[in-house]
Amino acid sequence: MNILVVRTDKLGDFITALPAFYVLKQHNPQNKIIACVAPLNRALAQSCDFIDEVIVDDGGSFWGLVAKLKEAKVDASVTLFSNTRVAIAQFLARIPKRIAPATKIAQIFYTSRVVQRRSEVKMAEFEYNLELTKALFSDISLEYKKPLLEFGDAKEIYDDFCKTNAITKEIVAFHVGFGGSSDANWSLDEYEILIREVAKAGKYQLLLTFGPDEKALYEEMRKRLFDIDAVFYLSLDGVVYFAKLVSNFRLFISTSTGTYHIASLVGTPTMTFFADNLFASAKRWKSVGDEKLQKHFSLPSNKEKKEALLEEVKRALAFSI
Repeated sequence: MNILVVRTDKLGDFITALPAFYVLKQHNPQNKIIACVAPLNRALAQSCDFIDEVIVDDGGSFWGLVAKLKEAKVDASVTLFSNTRVAIAQFLARIPKRIAPATKIAQIFYTSRVVQRRSEVKMAEFEYNLELTKALFSDISLEYKKPLLEFGDAKEIYDDFCKTNAITKEIVAFHVGFGGSSDANWSLDEYEILIREVAKAGKYQLLLTFGPDEKALYEEMRKRLFDIDAVFYLSLDGVVYFAKLVSNFRLFISTSTGTYHIASLVGTPTMTFFADNLFASAKRWKSVGDEKLQKHFSLPSNKEKKEALLEEVKRALAFSI
């Protein structure tokens, strides 16, 4: 059976879809699992051994997308996050069974519509994605391995990185930037306080990571932290290389953004900051990794409460490292 799974939004959102891909493959290894993804997620999708084929929707030619779907000879599709473009494309590609959440006007183009009401946040995003697979196979097991993604050459990549950067200790990493669905973060001043706490302990190698579009932030943090022993890494080597690297870190600290989801996906302990509202909370956006390895904090808007939380995070850091 050729099964198309559609999730064409951002990095973190795509990672919340990966357990659904996995359980569909495990349900019957003879199933051909086809991912329809945004261009930025192509390489990560191709690195998953439970995904057999990748179709990239680059937002360009609509009829080109329809042609790709027809060529894939899809028997059934599960659209985890729908929009009008992917809904109509599947309809015109004549996919016999088309499953999606019962939301937005796009739902009229699907053969099976599942009422989920994700805004009520009764479960996490990845759990809603998993639930949709039951509309295709009612007896499917929703259990998946953790970490969900492992790489045979990850240790070699990490060792080379450490050698290049003269790193001799385990790495505690901070990612101070944010984007995607993340609604809250510490200021750079507050991050500097936390980073200096780790530096003061002297037990681990400090590493600051930055996305390829965060060059200005990279330069700013280098100026701020010129006096401490830290490695500043501007990630220009692609998301798969980053995933291999981060899988060896002792701890990854960030707001709730794509890099957090990567770290959790590959089994790295995380310390993560969420907005203090239900829609952007850890209850909805906790990642797909082992929950025992995830430590979550909600950032309040109240100044006094935020100052108190900063002290709590400093204590948590001291305990963790």
